[in-house]
Amino acid sequence: MGADEVWRGDVRDVRDPSELLGRAIRYEGRVWRVVTDAIRLPDGTEVERDIVDHPGAVGIVALDDDDRVLLIRQYRQPVGGYLFELPAGLRDVVGEHPWATAQRELLEESGYVARDWHVLLDFFNSPGGSTEAFRCYLARGLTEVNGGRPATGEAEEAHLPRVWVDLDAAVDLALRGDLHNPTTVTGVLAAASARERGWSTLRPAGVDMWVLPDP
Repeated sequence: MGADEVWRGDVRDVRDPSELLGRAIRYEGRVWRVVTDAIRLPDGTEVERDIVDHPGAVGIVALDDDDRVLLIRQYRQPVGGYLFELPAGLRDVVGEHPWATAQRELLEESGYVARDWHVLLDFFNSPGGSTEAFRCYLARGLTEVNGGRPATGEAEEAHLPRVWVDLDAAVDLALRGDLHNPTTVTGVLAAASARERGWSTLRPAGVDMWVLPDP
């Protein structure tokens, strides 16, 4: 390893996009598209990278007064099975703040509204090949709306059985390999870690997300 491969700066992700030389759309789907970016790296090397251009998503750790987390059971065709997941959804409404998306998704997928909202963590779901930026919220002070969740889902989202799981038990399920959804695994572990720190790591719900460079 050369001397130039030892990092001596701050350990913090920063925005610093390479020069975009061109973009070709390979596939245009209902939710996302696949593009090929031609870029020039800092050393002058020109390369092409295939990228899933994704609108991003949010998830919600809904925690009740007994420190139980709400999970829903949903079928996922790409993995051919049913996964237990946190309420979550795509950021597919133009101009909608991720916090507003999270409030809407919690209601639509669980029938609950929350009084207290905070940011737990942000991450890129697969930064080697996708633009999907993800934010996970902590929602507390829960109230179930009259009549339960609205009938807004279809197909896989038409029937979403729910279960309340003790947060410590949910951590055990994740570490044991019984939970596989990345939203659920990261959200549950983040919530448990934040609780151990007296919730001191929580951020305001309205804080801005990482902004991707324009194409």
